[in-house]
Amino acid sequence: MLKNLRDCEEFIAGDGSILRELLHRDKTEVPIRYSLAHAKVPQGGRTKPHKLKATEVYYIITGRGLMHIDAESFEVGPDSAVLIPPDSMQYIENTADCDLVFLCIVDPAWRQEDEQVVGC
Repeated sequence: MLKNLRDCEEFIAGDGSILRELLHRDKTEVPIRYSLAHAKVPQGGRTKPHKLKATEVYYIITGRGLMHIDAESFEVGPDSAVLIPPDSMQYIENTADCDLVFLCIVDPAWRQEDEQVVGC
């Protein structure tokens, strides 16, 4: 199975990031537990604070940002991997002069009913 990013529809996620869903257990014939999405936060932007019931991992491809998980905040950049525990309040700010681009892996797979967006 092969998926190309350019073939995946772009949409605005509930947290405000620009997403393209690459893999999801409900949209593939291969039995997988997780979902994989390509995310983008434009220069000067940030996602809305939100919680997921599932574990999430961000892998930063390009750009720099400030990751917020509950009461902690830390800088992230290319080749950084961030583990976000279930039910943690999270958001990411783009602090670079370019788009912040990262992969999101959610296990078990992302479902809208498992996400709570708090707002800005």
